[in-house]
Amino acid sequence: MTTAKTPNNFTELGLISPLLARLNELEYQQPTPIQAQVIPSVLTGRDLIAGANTGSGKTAAFALPLLQELYTNKREGVHSGSKHGKGNFVSNLILVPTRELAKQVADSVKSYATHFNGAIKTVCVFGGVSVNTQMLALRGGADILVATPGRLLDLISSNAVKLDKVNTLVLDEADRMLSLGFTEELSELLALLPKQKQTLLFSATFPEQVQALTQELLNDPVEVQLQSNDASTLVQRVFTVDKGKKTALLAHLIKKHEWRQALIFVNAKNSCEHLADKLYKRGIIAEVFHGDKGQGARTRILEDFKSGEIDVLIATDIAARGLDIEKLPVVINFDLPRSPSDYMHRIGRSGRAGEVGLALSLIDYEDYHHFKVIEKKNKIRLEREQVEGFEVDEEATKELLEAIKPVAKPAGTGKKKRKKALSNHDIWLRDY
Repeated sequence: MTTAKTPNNFTELGLISPLLARLNELEYQQPTPIQAQVIPSVLTGRDLIAGANTGSGKTAAFALPLLQELYTNKREGVHSGSKHGKGNFVSNLILVPTRELAKQVADSVKSYATHFNGAIKTVCVFGGVSVNTQMLALRGGADILVATPGRLLDLISSNAVKLDKVNTLVLDEADRMLSLGFTEELSELLALLPKQKQTLLFSATFPEQVQALTQELLNDPVEVQLQSNDASTLVQRVFTVDKGKKTALLAHLIKKHEWRQALIFVNAKNSCEHLADKLYKRGIIAEVFHGDKGQGARTRILEDFKSGEIDVLIATDIAARGLDIEKLPVVINFDLPRSPSDYMHRIGRSGRAGEVGLALSLIDYEDYHHFKVIEKKNKIRLEREQVEGFEVDEEATKELLEAIKPVAKPAGTGKKKRKKALSNHDIWLRDY
């Protein structure tokens, strides 16, 4: 496993001046731990597998060295993959699971390349929008292609793009891609790639499918593991409530604390609409975000939520990945995620990049056992709390106490440490 001291600045990582100038404009003061460990390895051409929490800066960790390699080769007259002969070839391929993450990654790559004056061509392709526009964008190939698997296969079948000259493959959110049922699509794409290439694999969790993929794709990889639950930036809390009072409790919390940005997760598309209607009757206007929304609507909703025009957003798990909102104060699990790993991805929308964040889970009797599974899988243990005026009834309380018999606490989660962590937060994070 790779360990390294975080450099004081990006210059120490060996980045070239156009990238350093852009990072200075973006006010990137110091490399994050994952950037410090990943960038040097990518620059030397090593394969890599990295695990890190959302909001850790991993997009820059792979985008910056890829851009540097491309730009340096162009200046030295070395042809990139997209210029090898005639055809729509791609030099670097970044595969992601969702449309929103694809757009976010592509926007970041283009932003970092600002001072290359158009020398690097980046194209982003995903479903839900016109394929013709994307086919036109791919004419002449691309230096960097950011894509979702399904749309990329569509473009390949139309001879709009070729992958046999790819120099570097990046699999971002590999665990999510496999859990979403992309396994067959991913296998088909991997078969079209050259055997000799650099492969960078990023995953928040490492189930068996990801481990198998690692053995199949990577050659003597550098391993970087930086996953952690940082209690100094993200507070996790659990409120028990009777099922019939859950919506009322949610409305109470939103009004009491006057959250200007609250992301609420539910498990189904119709649940989004149903909850939005119930909140509206309680004087709270909420927008919904799910797979049935057209891509244009989804983009508009996210932009409005990021800018603060939308205060409350109710979403399915398509928002659990690729949604990067600075200083998002609170994430609420109205429904618990079906997968324990998705719990970490949901709450990772808040408390990003060192900012203070709060993750709330509202659980009723039917949720007790499943939340214990979530805790076990993620190696956490959270105190069950109740909000005055929304206490569970006596019978449910007895059932709850039986369901949550004391378990051994993980090292370092004692009461003293928890109090210290909470003291670093604004009073509204504690005043329930």
